[in-house]
Amino acid sequence: MAIARSEVVAQGVEAYYHCISRCVRQSFLCGVDTHTGRSFEHRKAWIQARLKDIGAAFGIDVVTYAVMSNHLHVVLRTRPDRVDGWSAEETAERWLTLFPMERDEAGRAKAPSRSAIDALARQDGRLIEIRSRLGSVSWFMRCLNEYVARMANREEGCKGRFWEGRFKCQALLDDAALLACMTYVDLNPIRAGVADTPERSEYTGIFDRIQARTSGAEETWICPLGGEAHGDPRGVLPFTLDEYLSLTDWTGREIRLGKRGVIPAHLSDILDRIPLNQARWLDTVQGYGGLFHRVVGRMGAMMDAARLLGKNWLGGIRAGQAAFSTG
Repeated sequence: MAIARSEVVAQGVEAYYHCISRCVRQSFLCGVDTHTGRSFEHRKAWIQARLKDIGAAFGIDVVTYAVMSNHLHVVLRTRPDRVDGWSAEETAERWLTLFPMERDEAGRAKAPSRSAIDALARQDGRLIEIRSRLGSVSWFMRCLNEYVARMANREEGCKGRFWEGRFKCQALLDDAALLACMTYVDLNPIRAGVADTPERSEYTGIFDRIQARTSGAEETWICPLGGEAHGDPRGVLPFTLDEYLSLTDWTGREIRLGKRGVIPAHLSDILDRIPLNQARWLDTVQGYGGLFHRVVGRMGAMMDAARLLGKNWLGGIRAGQAAFSTG
C-alpha cells in the first residue's frame, strides 16, 4: 500500500525533504525538445526566480535544487521556528505577497497595501491557517508548480495538466541521507551528461553557491552550510563550502568518467564527520534515485519511521543499511 505524503511530512518540526516534480504529455520543462527543436531554456530562469520569491516568503529554506529538461528537484528544510517568530502583520504581508489582491495594467502583482495587511492581520482564525500554510512543504510546492504550469501552458497555448500528478516527496532522516541527497541533486546535470563540472551546472544549488563565492558575496539565497558560521542555526551539515565543493567535484568527476576510485584522504576526513559507508559512497550517489523511496536514512532511523507509519518494513531500508552503515 502506498504511503500518503501527509504521513511522511511531519508538521511543526524542523525536517528535511527531497521533492521531485515531473512533466506529463512528453513535455519539456526546460532544455531543447529533441522532437521539435524548440528551446525552453529560458524557463530555468522562471523557476529559479520563483524559488527565490517563495523561499523568501515561506518559513522554508531551499537547501539545494536542480532544474532538468523534464523534471525538477528541490531539497527543503522546514523552519517552524521562523514561522512562530513572525508578527501578525508580517504573516499577513508574506501571504499577500504570494497571493496579491491587485495587479497593474500589465498584469504584474502590486505590493500589498498597508490597509490590506492590517485587515488580514486582525483575522486571528485566518492567520492560524496562513501560518500553517507558510510552513507547509505541500503549499510551497503548490506555489512553485502551479506558477510554472500556468506560465508553460500560456507559452505553449494549451490547457490541461503539465505535471505528472502531485510531486514526490522523500523524508531525509539524518545527516547521512541529507548529504547523499544534496550531492545527488547537485550532480544531476553531470549524471545526465549536460554538464561536465559543478561550475558549469547552471540552475543548480551548487552552481549558485559557486557563483556567490566567486563574486565575494557573503550569502546566497540558498541555505548556508553549517561549517561556514559555527553555531549558526541556519546552516546544514558540518562542512564549509570549500569542503562540500571538493567532495562534490571529486564525486562528479568519478561518476562522469565511470570510475570507482578510492576516496582521497582529504575527502575521507570530511566524510568521517557523517556516519556513512565510504566504500559505497559513489554507488550511493550514482544510484540514489533507484535505491530510496519515501524515507531515506540509516537503517535504525528508517525502521523507526516504519513503526511510526504502522509498517514492518519500508522500501530502501536495505539500501540505507548498505549506504550509511559504518560497521
